[in-house]
Amino acid sequence: MVQRTRRRCLALLSTVALVLPLAVTSQALADPNNNSPAKIAKAVTLNNVLRHLDAFQAIADTHGDRAAGRPGYQASVNYVVNRLNAAGYTPTVQEFQFEYLEDNSVLDVLAPTPISYRQDLDFTYTGFVPRAEGDVTGPLQAVDLVLPPGPAANTSSSGCEAADFAGFAAGSIALIQRGSCNFTVKALNAQAAGASAVVLFNEGQPGRTGLVFPTGDATGLTIPVVSATFAVGEQLASMPFATVRVKVDVNTDTRTAWNVFAESRHGDANNVVMAGAHLDSVQNGPGINDNGSGSGALLETAIQMSKVKTNAKVRFAWWGAEELGLLGSEHYIATLSQEEQDKIALYLNFDMVGSPNHFFGIYDGDDSSGTAPVPIPPGSAEIEDVFEKFYADRGLPSEDTEFSGRSDYGPFIAVDIPAGGLFTGAEGVKTPEQQARYGGTAGIAYDPCYHQPCDDRSNLNLFALDTNSDAIAVAVITFAFDTSTVNGVRAPGKSHGRAPRGVLS
Repeated sequence: MVQRTRRRCLALLSTVALVLPLAVTSQALADPNNNSPAKIAKAVTLNNVLRHLDAFQAIADTHGDRAAGRPGYQASVNYVVNRLNAAGYTPTVQEFQFEYLEDNSVLDVLAPTPISYRQDLDFTYTGFVPRAEGDVTGPLQAVDLVLPPGPAANTSSSGCEAADFAGFAAGSIALIQRGSCNFTVKALNAQAAGASAVVLFNEGQPGRTGLVFPTGDATGLTIPVVSATFAVGEQLASMPFATVRVKVDVNTDTRTAWNVFAESRHGDANNVVMAGAHLDSVQNGPGINDNGSGSGALLETAIQMSKVKTNAKVRFAWWGAEELGLLGSEHYIATLSQEEQDKIALYLNFDMVGSPNHFFGIYDGDDSSGTAPVPIPPGSAEIEDVFEKFYADRGLPSEDTEFSGRSDYGPFIAVDIPAGGLFTGAEGVKTPEQQARYGGTAGIAYDPCYHQPCDDRSNLNLFALDTNSDAIAVAVITFAFDTSTVNGVRAPGKSHGRAPRGVLS
């Protein structure tokens, strides 16, 4: 799942659709009678899903990760295409180019207590123009901080005036709090005071605690600057004159990634059910929960449905470069005409479905929680209903998770295609109420290895993965036979024609 703190890459216009000429390595296990929710749930086994995750882990072990633009991603594409070929599909691969960014930046405490902070979770480089790069180690010195933070935003004027740096030791690394003036002003004032680097951190009031990506005209800036969360800044402030390393090292070039598609042989081509998961990992991580879990469960569902005679056309998708800003799914939607978009009845998204400290989250299609930051297309509530029924039928708890636009359903709902899906949690923290409902541990992240090298084959809750693999299969086959609750199009013989988008019969 992409960390939506910044958009680091832009998809370019080049595209090509092709079929990779890969050898068939094994026969599909599908049965033409996997044609009901109960039968498909039985056919999609945890062991088979784990075989796909073992393959993704082996790829990451060989290549270092499965990130878009790197060899491990191409190997992941080849694996999925190979398995689809073996199941009897004719997969297609959509190529697109993107601006690849390799971030080797560092924020570490070296003494008195070594701490290594995490890229894109604890800190990030900035979008200053120009962006100065460098690798600096030195003593940390706080600059006019307001801790605890004031009652309102922009209470802190840390670093806004030259006088804030009275007594600042040249060569030190300045620790500066967000507040009443621009980030660029703070960084340039620090440089003028002799700072060798700057750590900016969020101010601390509600809504101003997470990671921000500062931008702006920083003409004349020559020292490295990183941006950190309030929690990181507060921790650093508790260690005056700690020895800290700040490194900004960001490289870009143009690289290629791919989306993979497989369509059912049967079904109405004017009434398409899409189901997707992103195939790429972050850089320097195997990405087994994020998102080998969704990719593997979707792949096994496709395999087990390969011989089923569906009423709707089913189009499975494995997206590239999601971690760089939903680039694969955005590229796909951009290539579709309005007529082609209108043929898509709905889209199902599966991103992180086996988190080790999981909850059972369903995208909130009716916005009953009132948290959706974007409009939700009509029909999405009816998708949510299918997942809610699945968990209820098994006697399992579930709950809403917001339509944040944070995964590959975003480009679909942006063009008014109904969507839904599952999510078991990323860097968010499990509550005591959730511990009571799902087990696990309150007070820690749903996935403590989110976007980290430790997101490996061991970083899974197998019960959650097994349950959600079944939920994925059940939802896909349910809509493959009947989309009428979402778009008014009924199975052959029950109705004729289609309702306009958003109008239910």
